[in-house]
Amino acid sequence: MRILLVEDDRMIGESVQDELREGGYAVDWVRDGRLALTSLTTHVYDAILLDLGLPGADGIDVLREVRRGTNHVPLIIITARDSVEERIRGLDEGADDYLIKPFDIAELKARMRAVIRRRGGQSAPLMTNGVLTLDPATREATTGELSMRLSSREFALLQALMIRPGAILSRAELEDRIYGWNEEVESNAVEFLIHSLRKKLGATAIRNVRGVGWMVSKQP
Repeated sequence: MRILLVEDDRMIGESVQDELREGGYAVDWVRDGRLALTSLTTHVYDAILLDLGLPGADGIDVLREVRRGTNHVPLIIITARDSVEERIRGLDEGADDYLIKPFDIAELKARMRAVIRRRGGQSAPLMTNGVLTLDPATREATTGELSMRLSSREFALLQALMIRPGAILSRAELEDRIYGWNEEVESNAVEFLIHSLRKKLGATAIRNVRGVGWMVSKQP
């Protein structure tokens, strides 16, 4: 999944970016409200983490601009503004959740998983197509009686496919879910990861549609 992190504090930004990348997320980090809006015109994100006290454009202005159109991307405010009035304002302007600094990164990840599930119309914590099950909280994939812990990049690729079983994703689309800005896209990375996942989960876990891309089957 690709995340837009909008945070002007360098120490917090670096910490959150590193933790999320370790968790299998592709993260684009900007430190300015206007840059955040520009990023949203050029990339599709699975979630936004938005600070409020930003240079360029205040976080509430960014939130309003995002929700003014048809962009329903899950959005969590992360801020030191802790008054009840600020929290009500942020939620009423369209934020899906509101997290006050300092926060625990594990709680942030749990809240991200929750808002992404809700936006996707899911309530269950597990992703499944009836044959293969993926647990985003533990990065474990299960098929039959076999359960395997995945690397961060294996998880990112499989999660991208499991979000929409039956949908074919191209190499470029999968790379977009795996790599953020300033991350080098390794040669044949997609093929390498799919080969690794098939070794762990079985040759039929991920299907190749020749000349188009890859998919996991719909629920039988």
